[in-house]
Amino acid sequence: MPRIQSVHWKEFEKFLFRVGCEFKREKGDHRIYWKAGISRPIVIPRDTQLPAFIILNNLRILSISRDEYLKIISKL
Repeated sequence: MPRIQSVHWKEFEKFLFRVGCEFKREKGDHRIYWKAGISRPIVIPRDTQLPAFIILNNLRILSISRDEYLKIISKL
């Protein structure tokens, strides 16, 4: 199984929009996104690079597999 690499937060934001999330608000340096059907909001820090553990945690909330994520992110 391929490893998840860190990505720029704007690249991950494009991924979130592609899977149907919408931007709700920003508090400090954290951006909050929401999608119908998920149990809690997606929160990403506005740092230059998102570490792999933040990406994996958010994929778990979205119920998206690593393979699905890698397929979508490669098309962006």
